[in-house]
Amino acid sequence: MTEELVIMRDRQAVTTSLQVAKVFDKRHDRVIRAIEAKMTDPNFGASGMFVEGTYTDASGKANKMYYMNRDGFTFIAFGFTGAKADQFKLKYIDAFNQMEKQLQQQKHLTLPEQISLIAKGYESLSADVKDIKNLMGLPGNMALAFSKKRNAKIINVLGGKKSNAYRNKNVRAKTYRALFSSYRETFDQDRYNDLPMKDFDKAVDFVNNWYPPFELQQEIRRANAQLAIV
Repeated sequence: MTEELVIMRDRQAVTTSLQVAKVFDKRHDRVIRAIEAKMTDPNFGASGMFVEGTYTDASGKANKMYYMNRDGFTFIAFGFTGAKADQFKLKYIDAFNQMEKQLQQQKHLTLPEQISLIAKGYESLSADVKDIKNLMGLPGNMALAFSKKRNAKIINVLGGKKSNAYRNKNVRAKTYRALFSSYRETFDQDRYNDLPMKDFDKAVDFVNNWYPPFELQQEIRRANAQLAIV
């Protein structure tokens, strides 16, 4: 558990904003906002507690994250409440203690041993990031990209923004509901943004290849066959 929660970076025991978001079931962008609020607060001495880093998401884009030491983690996790949050706080404290104990013992390690320990920490971070990609919902940029794909598909299916079917709010709403119903059945998700990042490409392919059920297609055709709505 220690290796999953805390890693060694620049001879210091740290964790990441990604790992905190995952373990405490928080949105990563909100964890980042909490960190940056501390960093920009003139009454809060955040120097050395947080260091900006990057990770690569499922689309290959480099995104911002933060490393934080024990003090930084303490301030960020202080506001997380509940029995489950308290359990994870204790696990983090123990993880920091264990890693710092290893760091204190490094003066007795040979250079190859120190290199091996550092490499082990980075391997753990890489595994953490991969795991988060598999479990974490879509970040803002991917959620927006998916919404654009979905909306473009609806417009196309209804015959364009100027079509009767699109301008008919009832038909348009039915089409959105039909798409979401198929999406929910396919991906077992109750919200679009809860889709794991690893399934983003599959979801885009699903939208591109989706068509309404036969009855709704007929209703769309009938709407578009009517005189133009004015």
